[in-house]
Amino acid sequence: MALTTEAEMLAITKKLAKVDPAFKPYIAQSPLCTIGRKRPKHGHFETLVESILSQLISTKAADTITARVRELGKGELTPESLARLSHEKLRSAGLTNVKTRAISELAEASLSGKIDFKTLSRKSNQEISKELIQITGIGRWTVEMFLIFHLGRLDVWPVGDLAVRKGWQIVHGKKNEIEAKKLDLLGGSFDGYQSVVAWYCWRATDN
Repeated sequence: MALTTEAEMLAITKKLAKVDPAFKPYIAQSPLCTIGRKRPKHGHFETLVESILSQLISTKAADTITARVRELGKGELTPESLARLSHEKLRSAGLTNVKTRAISELAEASLSGKIDFKTLSRKSNQEISKELIQITGIGRWTVEMFLIFHLGRLDVWPVGDLAVRKGWQIVHGKKNEIEAKKLDLLGGSFDGYQSVVAWYCWRATDN
């Protein structure tokens, strides 16, 4: 995948500040947005497995369970290593039934070619979403986080994320949290760099 350069990201933040001046102070006091500027540490499959394992639990618990599953897979989180594990083996690592099913389905989808991870990054957001959402345990939020933080897509607008809506509220000094449907309509103003807007909304919640 092509990385976003520092110059390109600076140009995007300048455009954002011009389109919506409310973001100016948050851009000024935050590091430059990092989306798409570094290659991911892991492959597509492994990243999705870790995303599934970490859903609805603390970071510490997710790290523990991921380490257990990796150990069961003899140090690997690959379709081949995970497909060999029985339902009972995966459950023994601390996975719920839903997560166990999700991991097994994802491994099978990769091995059967139902999901071609080698070509995934060349597909559109919509195509990737359509393929991944077929898997138990992978919903819109998981796909959006995968697109933004793993594939470095700049044009994702995760309005279903509570922190994004809260950040928008903070940036614009609103008393009430904006509804997802209303925020979705506003995304057109930031066409092509909605992920960057979301990133600065997240940053606003940290201040």
